Amino acid sequence: MKINSALLVLSMTFAALAQGADNPPFGIAIHGGAGTISKAKLTPEQEQAYRDKLEEAVNVGHKILAKGGDSLSAVQAAIKVLEDSPLFNAGKGAVYTFDGTHELDAAIMDGASLNAGAVAGVRHIKNPIDLALAVMQKSPHVMLSGQGAEEFALTQGFSLVPADYFDTEGRYQQLLDAKDKIKKAEAEAKDYQASNEQLDLDYKFGTVGAVALDKKGNLAAGTSTGGMTAKRFGRVGDSPVIGAGTYAENGACAVSATGHGEYFIRYQVAGDICARVKYQNKSVLQAADEVINQRLVEAGGTGGVIAIDQRGNIATPFNTEGMYRASRANNDAPLVMIWRDK
Repeated sequence: MKINSALLVLSMTFAALAQGADNPPFGIAIHGGAGTISKAKLTPEQEQAYRDKLEEAVNVGHKILAKGGDSLSAVQAAIKVLEDSPLFNAGKGAVYTFDGTHELDAAIMDGASLNAGAVAGVRHIKNPIDLALAVMQKSPHVMLSGQGAEEFALTQGFSLVPADYFDTEGRYQQLLDAKDKIKKAEAEAKDYQASNEQLDLDYKFGTVGAVALDKKGNLAAGTSTGGMTAKRFGRVGDSPVIGAGTYAENGACAVSATGHGEYFIRYQVAGDICARVKYQNKSVLQAADEVINQRLVEAGGTGGVIAIDQRGNIATPFNTEGMYRASRANNDAPLVMIWRDK
């Protein structure tokens, strides 16, 4: 698979040298998932709905940063807007498991302290990113899963929502279609792994996330997802795995990923990008491009990332047809994109 990385990297660079001590750079980038987002399949009304929600989310986070708020709060607030929208595979509108339930994952990381919190396989948490933050700030742990995570949520004053809160008709039809394909493949191959490999990429990923730099120079990253359509056996993807789908470290960068999670876990995508920035002195644009459009492509992995560095440079590379994304630097207007050209 030949990839023209120059075409796939869409980035926005702050005029860092023009920023003085009294006017430090700040900014935020968000994503709503990558995949085979065909222009032909999106009506003008659907495309506008996605663009409007992405702009709303990036503006919510940016407003916090512009007022001097911290990057963690900006990331959390932006992700909650996307979790609350049925347009994306996170929170309301999350995909279904094979058994017709929802299992949600999320993570958040503070680049200043390297503290992180994550939850996996929760079923009754309206905004999993809120619980991930509570795990980071209110527990001695990094990741909690399933029933235990929800028991912890109750100790922190969270209210549980009914399982059907996350239901949407479109995702349910997607489940029925995926199960039909899986069952047919299993009947032919008698192999669970092979049957899942037959699924189209759009069944395998869908995520929301945000990365931010605040005026104090602190980075943060967060990611939230409903996971893979028709997933079984408590499968957990890369989103809540620190260093795979989510990572932030001051002096290096902050990254949130979306893609086929098994590859992002195996290749430590988020951590690898920041390591290249930190130890090889590469720009965040180059590091992100190398990992997404070279290393991951060579391995057969698909997806993309949003990343921001200490100077506010933003990279949004992806190796799929499209990636829902938006960014806003300093006091500039928001930039909202879906495909490579716009």
